[in-house]
Amino acid sequence: MPSLDKKQFLSAQVDLSKFNDASFEKATDEEKKQQDVMGESTTFFKDGMRRLRKNPFAMGSIVVLALIILIILVAPHICPYSYSQMISVNGCRDKSSANLAPFQYSEMEQDYIEKTGKSLFPHIFGTDSLGRDYFIRVIYGTRVSLSVGIVAALMVLIIGLIYGSIAGYFGGTLDLIMMRIVDIIYSLPDMLIIILLSVVLQETLTPVLKGTVFSKLGANMISMFIVFGLLYWVGMARLIRGQILSIKNNEYVLAARCIGTKSSRILRKHIIPNCLSVIIITTALQVPSAIFTESYLSFLGLGVADPLTSLGSLANEARGALQSYPYRLVIPAVVICLIVLALNLLGDGLRDAFDSKLN
Repeated sequence: MPSLDKKQFLSAQVDLSKFNDASFEKATDEEKKQQDVMGESTTFFKDGMRRLRKNPFAMGSIVVLALIILIILVAPHICPYSYSQMISVNGCRDKSSANLAPFQYSEMEQDYIEKTGKSLFPHIFGTDSLGRDYFIRVIYGTRVSLSVGIVAALMVLIIGLIYGSIAGYFGGTLDLIMMRIVDIIYSLPDMLIIILLSVVLQETLTPVLKGTVFSKLGANMISMFIVFGLLYWVGMARLIRGQILSIKNNEYVLAARCIGTKSSRILRKHIIPNCLSVIIITTALQVPSAIFTESYLSFLGLGVADPLTSLGSLANEARGALQSYPYRLVIPAVVICLIVLALNLLGDGLRDAFDSKLN
């Protein structure tokens, strides 16, 4: 066997006899590590979160939302008042507690403090016209509005994901029929449907809901959820269908079909995970849309039943005393703006982070 140290004739081999140890420099430990690890392995979610953390507006929105959620969870355990409780002192109704300014006590409360020397929890935002603490009502109103937004977004996600997946994957006549149904639903005026359902369901649902956990929400709020389930999923369904139409003819999907994989498993394991960016972004943007819808419907008197409240119903109640007590309208309006703005900025940040077409 010929020696490898000497270059063979008509060979591209490097002639090692012309080189010695002094001709080469040994690689440093850092250079060896660079050769061994060219890049850190990551996942779609980790890579998206890394880009999201670089977005200052999205991170600021997360901080604002986290503070709001922390306040609405902790405040009811600290504040001794209830959202439906009229201020009373020693078990007696305090009629002088109506329309108090922020951090102001009523006459009975002041007498109680002077006689007993005990301090009372302040009315941070004052009281309303019925003598109820306005701060705790804003807290519960924020709870209701956020809950409506999250529940509505989940309803839209589930219905739209299932409907759009079936239409996009199977295609053909089924897709044609399903999309025409979507077009019909798009043509329905959602506000008119909500008003009609509220009127029709008011008498029907009230005796059914009586004594249940849904009785506090009232027929108007239940009808609003029904409308969300009937109308607001069509946008999600169209987006999911479009994504599936562009994915279902890829090689890995065709390979899964060739080996006899069930359609449900192909959708669950191969197609829907590749639509994850669209699903995350659309769901995140659906939450502020639902909150805003609930707010203006409650402002029109089609929201939660009294004494439970939401941010929209608080703004509606404040209209009558706008000139005398403008802060009652400003406070819920500012909270609505903060929540909707933060969720919109977060949705934009999620779109920039998880949409592969933008990266």
